[in-house]
Amino acid sequence: MKKIFYGMMFVVILITMSSCSADTADGKADDATTAEALTSNYTYNPSELELIQRINDYRVSVGLNALERINFISNKCEQHNEYMIANNVADHNDFMSRSESIMKALSAKKVGENVARNYKTSEAALKAWLDSPGHKKNIEGDFTHFGISVSTDSATGYKYYTNIFAKI
Repeated sequence: MKKIFYGMMFVVILITMSSCSADTADGKADDATTAEALTSNYTYNPSELELIQRINDYRVSVGLNALERINFISNKCEQHNEYMIANNVADHNDFMSRSESIMKALSAKKVGENVARNYKTSEAALKAWLDSPGHKKNIEGDFTHFGISVSTDSATGYKYYTNIFAKI
């Protein structure tokens, strides 16, 4: 019986670790940080616009609200893609720093993140996320806003995807 219990606990921990989220109710953003966050520029490429639409279409199809995109969050996504490309990884390294920055700048109450690498299309990346319980939980989560970045590594041709969700 103990072996089954420990095995189940391992699976639960593994699923929990496959996506990232952070919750907080602390603090308010200062006005300068909020102004920067709200006026942040970001130019969306066709893959990003397609993924934004696909995620919102999916959410609406299951009875959830469409999410509003925020350029500040997309910039954080792009910075993480640059890190992943430079290090040839797909990971959530430094997620806590990104989530704290978003919580502070936007007074977000919680933040979640999905990443992916080497999917040729936005449709394929979304399908992979929906097939993963932890990533699907973020896509279907109680969020109001999000940001997206899809970047291509010029050396390998791999596409890197970062999608950060926030409840504001």
